[in-house]
Amino acid sequence: MIHLDVGRNMQKDKTKDDGKVPYEIDVPEEYVLRDEVRWLKAEDSKLFRFLKESMNKIEPAYVATYPPTECGIATFTKDVVTSVAKYTPFSKPTVVAVKRKEEIEPYGRVVRTQIFRDDLQSYLDAAKYLNDSSVDVVSIQHEYGIYGGTQGEYVLDLVRALNKPAVATLHTVLHAPNPDQKRVLQELAELCEVVVVMVRTGRQILIDSYGIDPKKITIIQHGVPNVHRVSTAAVKRSLGIADRKILSTFGLINRGKGIEFAIEAVARVREKHPNVLYLVLGETHPGVRAWEGETYRNDLLELVRRLNLENHVRFNNRFLTLTELVRYLFATDVYVTPYLNKDQIVSGTLAYALGCGKAIVSTPYLYAEEVLADGRGVLVDFRSPDAMANAIIDLLDNPEKKENMEALAYKFGRRTAWFNVAIDYLDLFHRILQRNKAAQEAVQEKETMEVKK
Repeated sequence: MIHLDVGRNMQKDKTKDDGKVPYEIDVPEEYVLRDEVRWLKAEDSKLFRFLKESMNKIEPAYVATYPPTECGIATFTKDVVTSVAKYTPFSKPTVVAVKRKEEIEPYGRVVRTQIFRDDLQSYLDAAKYLNDSSVDVVSIQHEYGIYGGTQGEYVLDLVRALNKPAVATLHTVLHAPNPDQKRVLQELAELCEVVVVMVRTGRQILIDSYGIDPKKITIIQHGVPNVHRVSTAAVKRSLGIADRKILSTFGLINRGKGIEFAIEAVARVREKHPNVLYLVLGETHPGVRAWEGETYRNDLLELVRRLNLENHVRFNNRFLTLTELVRYLFATDVYVTPYLNKDQIVSGTLAYALGCGKAIVSTPYLYAEEVLADGRGVLVDFRSPDAMANAIIDLLDNPEKKENMEALAYKFGRRTAWFNVAIDYLDLFHRILQRNKAAQEAVQEKETMEVKK
């Protein structure tokens, strides 16, 4: 059995009198995900040389934040690294971890060197490291906020100094960027062989708003865990919440999440479903916490008290593991993303909910509009608790409709499971290397012909 801290009491008899001490519950082992890579030793490479020659030998490097740093891009990068490594067992992955200088992170062995966010020289040092290594291609995870300089422009210095082909995966594509944001993204696209976006809408924005060559843009979906659907009722029983209708939202908490509107919706849902329980899963975003502390979370707690929802809204204020997240999603009846930013072009949390085959109610930000199309979810107006409540109630009142939506979501999620996304990235890396090889051979042939003349 696995012990899981659920943050606050869900069974009164297991809580201490002050109600502040979390308790542990037992969760069956079968709900725990196992997704491990067998790292091959040097002797394996020699022993199975014939396999090495026949299998994919691409050696990618990745530039991004990386666990134990707690952010969505770090998690995404780890998932890409781990998934691709399964198809390249004779190549060692290389991660260049981006961090603040004052942070001390106990990285694993895949992190070969580090970049200090606000230290330009460390970007140049990292480029030299990569140039001197056996790395074939460099995959850069791009988000303005994780790199130093004006709108993260230091990443441009890194790419300029590389003599290896680079690919940029874009986690933010703004429809109306400011001049510096536009400049940085345009230059990054110019320097890289390919830029990757996760939805068709992102591709179109890059063409229309940034003037980027369509031939440089590739779509690769956000990956999701490879999970098998299990009984929601069974997971609820293991969590001690078998008698509740569960709504959930997870991820790093910030004001852009719009959680206050979901809480207001719960007040409406409670009228029809008195056993509803809304789980807000995740700690406050570290950047938000450094700027304003826990002000936003405290505002949400005050809203819960004002609406008398203490028995209907629970918070788990910590960064959850993948296993914990998936377990909570299995227990969820309706997943909610009340986000406020129309231009949000990707959401790992929404992708994970799809991958677990959940019925979803969401505001119509760009990513949600695309991935929840064709009956895979319900879109409601921004900042509209009434519309959100009506959509949730409709799903809870119509099990057949809800089950059909879950089946469509899960089918979509299977295509975007990490093992499929890894193949897409490897195919992209392979095409870039083959194209560059062909270009080099053409240049050499031309030079040879000129010498003969």
